[in-house]
Amino acid sequence: MDDRVLVAYATKHGATAEIAEKIGQTLREAGLPADVLPANRVGDLTPYKAVVLGSAVYIGQWRKEAVAFLKANEKALAGRPVWLFSSGPTGKGNPEELTKGWRFPKALQPISDRIQPRDLALFHGALDPKTLSQVEKWMIKKVKAPLGDFRVLDAVNSWASVIAGTLKKGAVSNK
Repeated sequence: MDDRVLVAYATKHGATAEIAEKIGQTLREAGLPADVLPANRVGDLTPYKAVVLGSAVYIGQWRKEAVAFLKANEKALAGRPVWLFSSGPTGKGNPEELTKGWRFPKALQPISDRIQPRDLALFHGALDPKTLSQVEKWMIKKVKAPLGDFRVLDAVNSWASVIAGTLKKGAVSNK
C-alpha cells in the first residue's frame, strides 16, 4: 500500500462524476496521488491507503454500482480510512434540510457502521432536463424537484481539503 487515494463514484448523468473529479483534484493539489474511477471499474484496493466513495442519489437510494462496490469491498474498506458522500438534492438551502435529515441510505447503514467512515457528506446535485428520460422527467415533475445545477463546488473543495489534511498528517495509516 502506498500513499494513493481512491475516489470511486457512481453517477447516472455525470454530475456526481464531476464532484468526484473535484475531490480528486483537491487531493492532488494537496500533494496526494489520487485516482478517480467509476466504482464499477475498480478492482483491487491494495494500492490505496484511503478511499472516498460517492454516489448519486435517486429516491433516497445509492446507484447500484456504488452499492455493489461497498458490499464487495466491505472488509478491505474496514481496514483503511474511508469517506462517503452522496449527491442528490436540488434546490437552494441546506441539503440535509432539503432531504428532511436524510444523509445516507438506511439499507446501507449496517455496512457503514462496520466500515466506520471518517465522515458522511451530502452535496447538492444537478438535474439537467436535456439528460433526463421521459420517465425521469415525469418523476421529477411529480415530486416537484427543482431543475438546474445546485452543486456547490466550494463545499466539495472544503470537504476534500479536510480529507487531504487528515491524510497528510499521516495519522490514518489504519483504522
